[in-house]
Amino acid sequence: MKKRQLGASGPKVSAIGLGCMSFAGFFGAADDATSLRCLDAALDQGIDFFDTSNIYGMGRSETIIGTWLASRKPNVVLATKAGIVTAPTRRFDNSEAYLRSELEASLKRLNREHVELFYIHRREQERPIEEVVETLKRLIDEGKIGGYGLSEVSPATLRRAHAVHPCHAVQNEYSLWSRQPELGMLQTCAELGTAFVPFSPLGRGVFGEVYPDPATMADTDFRKRIPRFTEPNYTHNRARIDGFKAFAHARGWTVAGAAMAWVLDQGPHLIPIPGTRTPEHLAEWVGASEIELTNNDRVEIARLLPAGFAHGDRYNDQQIIGVERYC
Repeated sequence: MKKRQLGASGPKVSAIGLGCMSFAGFFGAADDATSLRCLDAALDQGIDFFDTSNIYGMGRSETIIGTWLASRKPNVVLATKAGIVTAPTRRFDNSEAYLRSELEASLKRLNREHVELFYIHRREQERPIEEVVETLKRLIDEGKIGGYGLSEVSPATLRRAHAVHPCHAVQNEYSLWSRQPELGMLQTCAELGTAFVPFSPLGRGVFGEVYPDPATMADTDFRKRIPRFTEPNYTHNRARIDGFKAFAHARGWTVAGAAMAWVLDQGPHLIPIPGTRTPEHLAEWVGASEIELTNNDRVEIARLLPAGFAHGDRYNDQQIIGVERYC
């Protein structure tokens, strides 16, 4: 597994990380034993960057990782997040008291005294980002976190935050069918020396060997409410992606490997974190850092899946609350 820099002053990590949201059952039933096997498989394949959050299963994902860390004692880089309050109603809290409390709870679940990266999961718009970064800087100075990150923010917010203290990473959705970061965020991160960490780089499973079937998804599956997975959008999207799948197979690649290679090809500061809960799915994309796209590959992928090809939005009107829109 090749390595990439997690921000100008951050550690070097595997070029592909592992997103651990699905350990909590967001995309179908999950069991802890399988999740632990997935973590083992990731480490054995050279992945040493793991991403989670306090709200993934309300601590379940962090607890699984903490159990694994205590058992295997691997040398890995951990990222977790806080800032979303889910009950009694969904809201955002970036206050120092809340962030400190949630970080302490996360560290306890993770069996750690320190995490290398701590994200603001969603920005609380009423609170100046400069105030939030001052809180994060104090946590860095106290040794609680190695650096901070921001999630689903705009380039303008990143610039304001970075002016107070350098930002290690921005985590926004980015894939062949979610291209908004190309309109300023990828460029701003490169300019500032901030890593860009794409989540859902495989389109929440659509860039796999088998299309997810909404008809068989549990009612709790996050994707059932996403417009891109509802009809008639989903049929249109699959028709476009079929051509990309054929292209990948003709080149001897898995679909997921080709899609991940495209993300990695967008810049050396990109560190995607595909999510899976099984070693079998991990095997489909873990070798993507070894794929070298040619200019002809890039041209063909752009023809098959041009920017903006997707039918339907990446979130519905409720899911998108808290995401900063800048275009």
